[in-house]
Amino acid sequence: MSQLQSLRGMVDLRPEQTRRWQAVEAVAREHFRRAGIEEIRTPLLEVTELFARGIGEGTDVVGKEMYSFLDRGERACTLRPEGTASVVRAAVQHGLLSQGAQKLWYGGPMFRYERPQAGRQRQFHQIGVECLGVSSARSDVEVIALAWDLLAALGVQGLELEINSLGTPNDRQRYRAQLVAWLEERVDQLDSDSQERLTTNPLRILDSKNPTTQALLADAPTLLEALSEESAARFAEVQALLRQLAIPFQVNTRLVRGLDYYGHTAFEITSDQLGAQATVCGGGRYDGLVEQLGGSPTPAIGWALGMERLLLVLEAAAKADPDGVAARLTAQLPPTVYLVNRGEAAEAAALGLARSLRQAGVAVELDGSGAAFGKQFKRADRCGAPWALVIGDQEAEQGCVRLKSLRAEADEQTLALDAIPALLEALG
Repeated sequence: MSQLQSLRGMVDLRPEQTRRWQAVEAVAREHFRRAGIEEIRTPLLEVTELFARGIGEGTDVVGKEMYSFLDRGERACTLRPEGTASVVRAAVQHGLLSQGAQKLWYGGPMFRYERPQAGRQRQFHQIGVECLGVSSARSDVEVIALAWDLLAALGVQGLELEINSLGTPNDRQRYRAQLVAWLEERVDQLDSDSQERLTTNPLRILDSKNPTTQALLADAPTLLEALSEESAARFAEVQALLRQLAIPFQVNTRLVRGLDYYGHTAFEITSDQLGAQATVCGGGRYDGLVEQLGGSPTPAIGWALGMERLLLVLEAAAKADPDGVAARLTAQLPPTVYLVNRGEAAEAAALGLARSLRQAGVAVELDGSGAAFGKQFKRADRCGAPWALVIGDQEAEQGCVRLKSLRAEADEQTLALDAIPALLEALG
């Protein structure tokens, strides 16, 4: 019988990888707690219309990448390709916006049918923040600062922030007409994907990765030039507040983000930790999305970071600085105690002792191999535990346990098996 394999682009997280993810998630949870941001959890499966209406039918995500199907009730369903639309749908459905501004975060798997590569899979994971009911330039900067400070706290080096303003729908409509007219005169110089987008989603051409198209766009009109006086003033305030917080940034007039619902502030945070600039976090303002999904007009802003890309960045940071924050964060914490035991009576006694110590808050690894003491001590040394507790049948019969230091010069101690307070004191 052939061995079964995971689907292409669907990756298992092995224990050592899961440990790193949990460390990142713990840091993120603490940052969100301090900012008064509460967690929301939404289904993996939504009606297809949510993303067609929210993200935009002309986007690559909806047009080419979604996992969509009819369920047994003939309903069009989609595995969520991103988190924002689901959070907004939940907020509208459950009346959260009637309770005032909502500061929410989410985490979990998303799905897009695209070519798998390093840091990008068909099932990928995001952590995201959505602030609903906030409209000021200050709220934009607060959200950006939260992402910046989280990445810095994780030990990510070489951070760069790029920002742009996408203006109002009227600004974008005016700019779209200018851009399309300019590109139509040069349509033969565009790559095939950009030629297709010229009639469906021309702003996405600005995000083209084709070198020839990017070179051509160097002379194209910019969105900033099409901003109304009010939109330009708002963007100037965002920049001033970033300078006030000493968060360095660059204005990138080609930054449009990939989804239709963005307006006004858009941003990406990149890191050079992998050798070239790689985006680790992106987001922006989406004031029209709540109304688009059936709610009342509500301003909103948010961001998401990709866990797969972030973990690659953290691993590179840990290698570059073995004593740095990222290295400490991704390091495996050894148990406090390795419990060496052999013999029928000893194994029963060791099981009870391990349970008592764990209940007291001590991390204990219980050797269940029944191997010779020498082999168990080698495992104890490899796991990095500072202490070994040793029980053989003789110790079990006498109701005692031997405490041996594995990392420092110290005399071996013999303690009563049931003397948990004394054991805890000896372990420090």
